[in-house]
Amino acid sequence: MEKLLSEKLEMLEIAFDDLNTKYFESALSKSVITIQSTPSSYGHFTTKQVWTVVRKKAYEINLGAETLNRKIENIIATLVHEMVHQYCAENSIKDTSRGNTYHNKRFKEESEKRGLLISYEPRIGWSVTEPTKELIDYVRSNNIYEKISMYRKTTLKEKKSTRSSTRKYVCVSCSQTVRATKEVNIICGDCNQKMISN
Repeated sequence: MEKLLSEKLEMLEIAFDDLNTKYFESALSKSVITIQSTPSSYGHFTTKQVWTVVRKKAYEINLGAETLNRKIENIIATLVHEMVHQYCAENSIKDTSRGNTYHNKRFKEESEKRGLLISYEPRIGWSVTEPTKELIDYVRSNNIYEKISMYRKTTLKEKKSTRSSTRKYVCVSCSQTVRATKEVNIICGDCNQKMISN
């Protein structure tokens, strides 16, 4: 019988410890590993310690539920990617900008020390992550890493076009315009004329 997701999650928690030893000299604090829906990314790392575990604070590393059908070495590369963010957070290394979405060269440098190939994408910077041959070989030869072989299917709903909630008012004399988020009774300060909704 196929293992339940909880058992796969346990494997990822063990993988965190193993990778922490191999690539980070066991320097990382224990993070809470989660699997949640993140249709637009493979994973994320919380920049604050958002969990309380036995009176200690912990970071969260999430792996996207929709992306678990990839090869195990790619899932592990995502886990290492997020662990690099944690390493940078714990060592005061500024590795991102633009609301933590743009990955800079410091992130690339730290990642490539840890079994990852990083390439550039203009929108997110040095973030596109692949496992090196060394990481692939390590994952395939280590019996703690199991194929996950399950994932969440999310239907992306088409965005409905929403009409702007702002209204435009125009002065009938001088054509001065004003926008408002609700219906208002307004007079032009220059002409002392009522402004009408356009």
